[in-house]
Amino acid sequence: MPSLLTAALHCLFLLVTACCHTSQASNFDPITQYVIDGELGGESVHSELQREKPNVLFFYHPPLEYTVDIEIILMNPDFFSLVTQYYKCHNLQISTNISGLEMSISSINITAVCPPSGENVSCCYCEDGVYNDSKACPPVTLPSKQSCGYIKDMPFYRIHCEPEPYIGDPHRTGEPVDIHMSVILDEVFSENLRNSSSELYKKYKDDFEKAFLQSYACLSGFLSVTVTGFRPGSVSVNYEVKARAVTFSEIDNSNKLIPKFLDPLYHLIPSSFTTEITNQTNSTVSPADIFEGDTVTLMCEINAESGNASWYHFNQTISDSSRHLLEAEFTTGISRSTLKITNITMEDSGSYTCVFSNVSDHYKLIYKDTQDITVSSLSITSYSNDTKISCKSPDIQATRTLLFCCLHIYSTSIRSDWKLNGTSVATGVSTAKNNCTEYELNITECLPEKLGTVTTYTCEFLSGHGARTSQNIRVTYLRTDYVRISSSVNTSVSEGKGFSLTCEGDVSNYDSIIWEIQSGDKIQTVECASCIRTNKSIATSVLSVNLATQDWNGTYICTFSKKSSNTSANVTVNIIPLPLKQNIWLDPIKTSMNCKFLQPFNCCISANTIEDYNVTFVVRERAFQTEKKEHGNFLCYSYKHNETECTKQENLKVYYRFVNSMKQEVKSENIQLKLIPEDKTSCSENNVIGEEEDTLIKPCPLLNNTFIRGNEIYKCYKQSWKLERNNCVSEQINSLLIRAESLVNSPVAKTDLPIFLQQLLNETELQQNVNSSANLAAIVNILHNISAIPADASKSIIKAFFSTVDNIVNGSKMELWADLNNENAPSSSLLLNSVERFSENLQPVNNTFPNVSTKTLELQGMVVTENRHAYYNKDFNQVGNLNANVLIEKSATLPPNSTIVSVACSAIGQILPKNHSTYVNSLVVITTLSCKRPQNFYINMTFQKANPSLTMPKCVFWNFSLNENRGKWDDYGCILTEEKGNITCSCNHLTSFSILMSPLKLPANLVADYITHIGLAISIVSLVVCIIIESLVWKNITNNTTSYMRHVCILNIATSLLVADIWFIVSASIREQNTQKEREICIVATFFIHLFYLCGLFWMLSLGLILFYRLVFIFHNTSKTIQKVVAFCLGYGCPFVFAVITIAVTLPQNNYTRKNLCWLNWDDSKAVLAFIIPALAIVAMNLFITGVVIIKILRPNIGDKTNKQERKILFQIGKSLAILTPLLGLTWGFGIATIIKNSHEAFHILFALLNALQGFFILVFGTLWDKKITEALLKRNSLSRWSSQQTKSTSLILVTPMFSMGYPLSRTFNNLCGKTGKYTVSSSEPSSSSENTSKSYSLLN
Repeated sequence: MPSLLTAALHCLFLLVTACCHTSQASNFDPITQYVIDGELGGESVHSELQREKPNVLFFYHPPLEYTVDIEIILMNPDFFSLVTQYYKCHNLQISTNISGLEMSISSINITAVCPPSGENVSCCYCEDGVYNDSKACPPVTLPSKQSCGYIKDMPFYRIHCEPEPYIGDPHRTGEPVDIHMSVILDEVFSENLRNSSSELYKKYKDDFEKAFLQSYACLSGFLSVTVTGFRPGSVSVNYEVKARAVTFSEIDNSNKLIPKFLDPLYHLIPSSFTTEITNQTNSTVSPADIFEGDTVTLMCEINAESGNASWYHFNQTISDSSRHLLEAEFTTGISRSTLKITNITMEDSGSYTCVFSNVSDHYKLIYKDTQDITVSSLSITSYSNDTKISCKSPDIQATRTLLFCCLHIYSTSIRSDWKLNGTSVATGVSTAKNNCTEYELNITECLPEKLGTVTTYTCEFLSGHGARTSQNIRVTYLRTDYVRISSSVNTSVSEGKGFSLTCEGDVSNYDSIIWEIQSGDKIQTVECASCIRTNKSIATSVLSVNLATQDWNGTYICTFSKKSSNTSANVTVNIIPLPLKQNIWLDPIKTSMNCKFLQPFNCCISANTIEDYNVTFVVRERAFQTEKKEHGNFLCYSYKHNETECTKQENLKVYYRFVNSMKQEVKSENIQLKLIPEDKTSCSENNVIGEEEDTLIKPCPLLNNTFIRGNEIYKCYKQSWKLERNNCVSEQINSLLIRAESLVNSPVAKTDLPIFLQQLLNETELQQNVNSSANLAAIVNILHNISAIPADASKSIIKAFFSTVDNIVNGSKMELWADLNNENAPSSSLLLNSVERFSENLQPVNNTFPNVSTKTLELQGMVVTENRHAYYNKDFNQVGNLNANVLIEKSATLPPNSTIVSVACSAIGQILPKNHSTYVNSLVVITTLSCKRPQNFYINMTFQKANPSLTMPKCVFWNFSLNENRGKWDDYGCILTEEKGNITCSCNHLTSFSILMSPLKLPANLVADYITHIGLAISIVSLVVCIIIESLVWKNITNNTTSYMRHVCILNIATSLLVADIWFIVSASIREQNTQKEREICIVATFFIHLFYLCGLFWMLSLGLILFYRLVFIFHNTSKTIQKVVAFCLGYGCPFVFAVITIAVTLPQNNYTRKNLCWLNWDDSKAVLAFIIPALAIVAMNLFITGVVIIKILRPNIGDKTNKQERKILFQIGKSLAILTPLLGLTWGFGIATIIKNSHEAFHILFALLNALQGFFILVFGTLWDKKITEALLKRNSLSRWSSQQTKSTSLILVTPMFSMGYPLSRTFNNLCGKTGKYTVSSSEPSSSSENTSKSYSLLN
């Protein structure tokens, strides 16, 4: 083997040469490099001295030790193993003396030298047990005869193969290393290998553990080997080797031994060995706290060389991308891999696995490590809301105004920053507090140029690794120089009370005034048109809150808005809790008790309050402290009362009183308490007593969060309480009712109204088959509440409201409406008012109103604009198969932007309380104006008759104030015309109109009607004749005081009755035309009829008193003047007082006259009593005087009387009664019979006959039967002789029995006149009047 020997000789020669040169040198400079070329079968050798180990040789004294690196370049790689083997097998301890110096070779270490990384030298390799970091040095041997190209460089630029590193601790002092390994068998996997208790599993495990133990026992630091399981994929055997230190070469050599110790039947694949090491990797994650948007770096490092590195996320391979950057670094003995993730997201959280692997023909070596990272969101969870700052307000001058932002997490790596308008640095002071940052506004930021503008402050959080988040906060700087708010309260107001805020400003050319409420971080605009009244001319806006709730609690900001700037002021109002009266639950509501019974009383309110109320129970104005208890979500206050004063039955009203911290109070509804004696107690159940027929009213039960509205009524019947009526509202309707009460008092009522209306509609549709009057009344109350909210006139809102009305007025609920109409406040009237108020509060959208129709309602409207000159003319024909028209000719005279809205209703008129025998025979038309109705304003409505067979139409409107505010049809202010079967009503006011008609029927009493008219005509003529006669003979018949006063009375009676009868005919003629062309004429006619009929009656009283005076006070004489004064005061003064007081009291309430004729009202004001009472009083007085007269007639007849004398006396009495009855007005007494209900028609006929002919009776008995008058008339006509004879004969026949000196009545009048002779007694009686409706004479009806 010449080449090997030659190589050995070259080495020795090099050593000898080096020694010689060194000994001859005069100093210890480095030895010069030598290169010796020779032929060893094509091989060449280079020698090199190295300064430092391993490439440089230095010599020092003493001792002199040298390391010589010799590089042998071999053309055939197979020679390397031969050379290595040769030197390993021969002892080369050589000593020699060269130039006097002793030299020895202590050891020779042979290893390969590979080119640096990156050089394309594929034939370089390392021997077993060593490795090289160069990628150009694969661990494979080139095939024979393959040539290599060698780079002739010095070893300085080469990399030596180094000994292979140990796995674990080479000194075997540390913890053992768990090496996870696996090998694959070429056979089909059996499911039994999954079951560790199966025989197959145990056999495989035992066989493999024996083979592994024999193979790996020679490993350095070996401890144990264990089979851990089997996996499918053919059959994969997983096992674990535990050792303190071991090299890969040792493992590889041991792997090669395993087939020798394993049964060949297992078909082990020798190249399938895989070694996995999991606890030898150093891993780091930067940063420690990771947030979305960060750049995160994950690094893995092992103390070994690896062929490649890979990263996995949830077993998904990670490759280079726009967000992922992979870097690997392999150096001598160290492998490092880095994964950089930019702009990380929450989805990137999870497990990341780093894998280093070396793959050879015989095995695969894997280093694996898993790191878990959690990515948190960097989000701002709370921050200052957009706010408004008044630069000169006390808020920013006296206190700090802070803006803040807070993260949901705290980390020391996060810093915060504030910016102004996105770029410039804010000038205020910022402070970091844990996870929050605060910024204090600088007062200098309220610069004049900023006023009215919006400044954006940005708080920003940064992690330092790329993650960041920010929040913009808008701050509006306002001025308050010319705006101020005054409040009707100091700073606080109790819930349920009212308050108002007045905002005044000296601001010109502003666009609008906006009210806002700031409560905490929430700012909301007040959208309550009915609450805000703005006067733009004086720059004033008033916010009025009638009923304060917690929704109104906060800081009120009044802003004068301009295009360029905003100016505002603010004031804070605190709403102190106080329960509303309707939210106080009472038990019982009405009950009975006696003295020996301790009656429990309870009341409850919602526990959702922080106020501690002082609650007392008040009886007879004495307050008793209550006991407070919690009952679920309620606070309940109880008191047991024992009444000590119950000696007599009486009714008490007791109540609860709540007082809050402001010392303001609210009283609950009264509890009706009836005191009964103990011996009358009949029912006694559940702490409730009562006597027979007593009523007990209990509340509806409490629910979880509220109580049900309504009540339960019980009756004491046969010693037991029986449920008579359940007025409890359903839970769903109850919830809507409570929400409606809250909504109508909410500052955002307009915003929330559409959603609420839709919910109400849905619920009423579900409740259509539920026949409950309580639910029906509750729905009407809901509609009435929300009708007060100004709403946009959109189709959806109007249709939801109208459809709800449709659902509750359908025909199936007529019985329920009849039941509700019997209550004090009819729900039907309230429903009509709700529809009217809803239409009045509608706000036009884009200056228009939509045409909306549902089953029973149709709406049309108009906005009056400056350039609009057309009339308001709307036709309704979509509901009820009926037509109606509304015409307002003067609509153009209304103020601009005024609104007119009309609603036609086909069903509401049918559910309103009926008006006797009349019926609503058309649509009910509602018309409303948004402005004040101007003077001389008329609305014309044309109605189609629903039932043409009905007659006697009347134009009526629903007057809500009549019938004790229960409502009633009224015909005031309307004129009716009928044309072509349609009725046109022209009215001077606006509300709900319709027509009433009655079935065709004849007048009740035609006889009385004819008697009235004929009798009045006769009376008027008779009274005119009477006055003429009195005028002609006045001087001849008034020659003494008595005669004078008697004829004064007769003349005034005739005049008063004549005027009254004429006005009666005038009023009757107006009514017969069936119109009211002039309402004032009817009022005037009624006034004069009332006045002059009373005058006639009071003059009759005067005549009776004169008669009584002369009968009783025979020797007493009073002057004529005094008698005249008394008579005229009584005859005209008293009637005038009655008439004026009556019209003054009743006319302002529009109930002076009746609705169907011109006479005093009875149904509403009882004004007719101002006639009935004085008339009946006068009749009673004159009846007494008549009795006195009869007594005077009977007194002179003393002693026994013959039958003839008795008959004569009776005749005289009867004749006197016949004369005095009409003259003293006694016929008016028959009017009492006409007042009695269901009285016989004969009384009406008799009353009409006697009073209609009263003027005729006055002419006959007061004038023509007077002897002096007839004589004066005859004398005036020069017929005295004939007259004297005629008078005598007449006197004998008619007058003598009555007025001769021999009869008592005649003597009475002689005493009256103070002289002897024959006189006629005459009196007068006023004529009657008739009611136009029945055409019968019955003024007292």
